[in-house]
Amino acid sequence: MKAFILKKIFELIPTFFGITIIIFLVIHLAPGNPIDSMGTFNPNISAESLENMKRLYHLNEPLYVQYLEWLKSLFRLDFGTSMVDGVGVMHKIAERLPVTIGINVVVLLISLAISIPIGIISAIRKDSFIDKFFTFFVFSGYAMPSFWLALLLMILFSVRLHMLPLSGLHSLNIKPGTPTYYLDLVKHLIIPVSIGVYGSLAGFSRYIRKGIIDVLDKDFIRMLYLRGVSKKRIYIHTLKNAMLPLVTILGLSIPGLIGGSVIMESIFAIPGMGQLFYFSAMSRDYPTIMGILTISTILTLVGNLIADITYALVDPRIRYSDNG
Repeated sequence: MKAFILKKIFELIPTFFGITIIIFLVIHLAPGNPIDSMGTFNPNISAESLENMKRLYHLNEPLYVQYLEWLKSLFRLDFGTSMVDGVGVMHKIAERLPVTIGINVVVLLISLAISIPIGIISAIRKDSFIDKFFTFFVFSGYAMPSFWLALLLMILFSVRLHMLPLSGLHSLNIKPGTPTYYLDLVKHLIIPVSIGVYGSLAGFSRYIRKGIIDVLDKDFIRMLYLRGVSKKRIYIHTLKNAMLPLVTILGLSIPGLIGGSVIMESIFAIPGMGQLFYFSAMSRDYPTIMGILTISTILTLVGNLIADITYALVDPRIRYSDNG
């Protein structure tokens, strides 16, 4: 097992550098650079100051030189400083990353708590009315644009009914650490979390439903029925085997912690990584964009690694065939 894990880790290294090269090239495809934009919108900045800033961020050098300079900073665990406010990128990410991860972990846990029973019931009652109802319900959330649903819920619960806050994480003049503070935080997150959960139900529940149906059609399950094993024990055994496909979608959902938060955090003014990425992209803040996308890349690769390891733990044939 150790050899399998080490092999997977070493395979991630060239993949990581390849992805960062592509990201670096893509964000520099747009003509001009953010320093020129600063001079355009602020006539008080002299040409000499603009040139000094270009030299500071190596923007007057070829792209491969810029990438190598960025790589040197990365090896020092430093993403550089923001071109917008001069604040360290690591500091900006460290402030906002816990917010995004915390919200998405809550969404993930609630989604699993709801999706697993839905998937089980839909599989056991295949093609029944309740199965069709759950199918319509979960795919409605999958097909519905999240930004459109967010606006509808904001109009209903915040503007008209005044039941929930409109945006942000906290109301003004609330003392941190008090029960009122945490209750206010929950109220602010009800709509964003509900939208995230509703949009995630289809993927999780359909994987579980399909996995259970496939396992129930296996010959060894028929043999258990013939041997007189109770349905409860058969369903427990089936569920354990049907969880394998869910490992894949759980591993691949890790990078969505940041990428899927851009729209929601921008709409609800939540100070997380998604909002930071949006503002950085609009201002073409290269160091911050590269820092956020590098974090996303790492999360993606870690998610794939976790999925591979979990697969190997659940099914030993995978690691044996891979080593062979």
